[in-house]
Amino acid sequence: MPVDPKTLHLPPQPGVYLFRTDAGRVLYVGKATSLQDRVRSYFAKNPDRSMIPTLVSKADRVDCIVTGTPNEALILERQLIREHKPRYNSLLKDDKSYPFIALSTHENPRILYTRNPPKDAKRWGPFSDAKAAKQVIKLLRRFFGIRDNRDNLPFGYIESAETDDYAQRIKAVESVLDGDALLLIKNLQQEMDTYSNNLQYEAAARSRDLIAAVQQTLAQQVIHSRFYQECDAVGFANQGDLATIVLLSAEKGMIVGQSQYPLMHRGDVTESVCRVLSEHYDRRKPPKTILVPSPIGEWMESWLTERRGAKVEVRNPQRGELTKLRRMADANAEAQLMRNQLKESGSLEQRAATDGAQVLGVDTLNHIVCFDMAQLQGEERVGASVCLRNGRPDKKSYRTYTVKDSSMDDVRMMRHVVERWVKRQEEWPDLLLIDGGLVHLNEIHNLLLELNLVEQIPLASLAKREETIHRMDREDIVLDRRGRVLVFARDEAHRFVNNFHRKRRGRKGLADPLEAVDGLGAKRLQALLRHFGGRKGINHASQEDLAAVEGIGRALAERIWREIH
Repeated sequence: MPVDPKTLHLPPQPGVYLFRTDAGRVLYVGKATSLQDRVRSYFAKNPDRSMIPTLVSKADRVDCIVTGTPNEALILERQLIREHKPRYNSLLKDDKSYPFIALSTHENPRILYTRNPPKDAKRWGPFSDAKAAKQVIKLLRRFFGIRDNRDNLPFGYIESAETDDYAQRIKAVESVLDGDALLLIKNLQQEMDTYSNNLQYEAAARSRDLIAAVQQTLAQQVIHSRFYQECDAVGFANQGDLATIVLLSAEKGMIVGQSQYPLMHRGDVTESVCRVLSEHYDRRKPPKTILVPSPIGEWMESWLTERRGAKVEVRNPQRGELTKLRRMADANAEAQLMRNQLKESGSLEQRAATDGAQVLGVDTLNHIVCFDMAQLQGEERVGASVCLRNGRPDKKSYRTYTVKDSSMDDVRMMRHVVERWVKRQEEWPDLLLIDGGLVHLNEIHNLLLELNLVEQIPLASLAKREETIHRMDREDIVLDRRGRVLVFARDEAHRFVNNFHRKRRGRKGLADPLEAVDGLGAKRLQALLRHFGGRKGINHASQEDLAAVEGIGRALAERIWREIH
C-alpha cells in the first residue's frame, strides 16, 4: 500500500530516512537536516526529481535513523547505501566516495589516508571532510613520529633509538582516533598561545584551524568506529506506560540497520528490555556484544550465549565510544516513540473524532455529515451539507441545495434537502448531524422512519444554546472540549451555507447593506427582521432594542445602529 504522508510523523532532527517495501527491501536512502521537512517534500505536487512519484508509489513505509548532526547523517547515508544498494539511489553506490584513516599491519605500522583501506588494517571513518582528515594524519605523524605510506619527510618519522617506543606511539595514535584527543589538542593550544604571544598571528591561526580539524574529524566516530564489531545497541524511551525500544545494529565498524519495538511499559526498564531481547533474538543469532540501558540478569545473558553458541558480552557502558552508540540508540528510541504515539492516536483531527465518539458513546465518528439552512425573508431558500472524515473536512463531498418546494420555515426546508440527499447516497455516515433543536430532530427522525432508515443512519441535532446535543430517546448532552468535532461540523456547515446564500443573493442584487456589519450574518439578520417585522422596524430601533434580540448583544447592536445612522 503506498505511503500516506499524513501517517509519517517523522521527527525534526537530522538523520537518515529509508523508503522500504513491506517485505523490507530498501528502495531509497537519503539524509536530512530535518527528517520531517525533507521527507514531506517527496509528497509535494511538483517534486524536484522525476523518479520521486515512482518511488513514493512503490514504497510501503518510511523508516528513519536519527543522528546527532547533519554531518553524521551524511556518513550514515553513505554506509547504508553501500550496505543496501537501493535501486533509486543514483549516487554513492561505489566504495570510493569518502576517505578513511587506517593503520597498516606492518611490524612498524604506517598511517594511511585512503579510500580503499586494506582488509586487515585498523581503520577509522569514512570522513565527509577529506581536508580535515588529511590534516589530522599530518598532525599524528608530526606529534608521534608515525610512518606514512612511503616514509616521507618532513613529517617526523623517527628512525633512531626511539623506535623502541614505536608501539607505544601507535597506541597513543589509536587513542586519539578513538576520540581521546585531549593531549593532542592541549599541545596545539599551547602552540597557538606561543605563536600569539610572539605576535605570529598567522601561525596561531593555523594551530587554531588544526584544533578544529581534529574536533571535526573525531566527532564523526559515533557513526563509524572500530569498536563497533558485531554489536547491537539497545535504546529505550517511554511516556507513561507506552514505550519504544530500538536496536541499532553495527558490523565491521559501521551502523548497518535498526529495529524498533513498541510495547506497554510496566515501570521496570530491565523487564521491558529483556522482553524485547527474548523476542528479537528468538528469530536471529545474537551478536558478540549487546549494549543495554540498564543491567540485565544472568539468566538473560546465559540465554543469549546459548542462542549464539558462543559467549555474548552484555555491557552497560558509561563512557567512551560504546556509550556514544548506546546514546544514539536512546535518541532513536525517543524519535520512534513520538512516531508511534502519533500513529496510535492519529492526527489532532482524528483524536477529536475519537473523543467525540466517546462523548456520544458510539464506536466511531470517522464519517459525519452535517446540514444547515439559510433564507432571507423567504427569498433564496437554500441548504448545504458538509462532510468530515476522520475529523477533517472532505470538501469533495460538500453539497448545496436550492429549496424547490413551497416550504418557508427552516424545519420543512431541512426535511426537503435531507430527503434529496438520502436518495443519492451509496454509504451511510456514522452520524447525521443537523443544526437545530428538538423540533428539527423530530422532523428528520420522522423522515427516516418513513424511509425505513432509522437503524442505518444515526441522527442527532446540535442546538447553539449551551452547545446541546439532542438524540431520540436519549438524554441530552452539553458538549465540552471533547465534543469539539461536532461543534466544528456545525460551524463548518453554517459557514458553507451562508457563503452559498450570499452568492445567490448577490447574483440577484438582493444583498442587504447591513451585511457589511462585522459579525452580522444571514441568520442574525433574519432574527432582526422577524423581531421587528421588517427593515423599517430595524431602522427605527434604538441600540437597547437591538441588543434585546437573541444573538445580537450590546457590541453588535452598537455596530448595527452606527451603520444605519
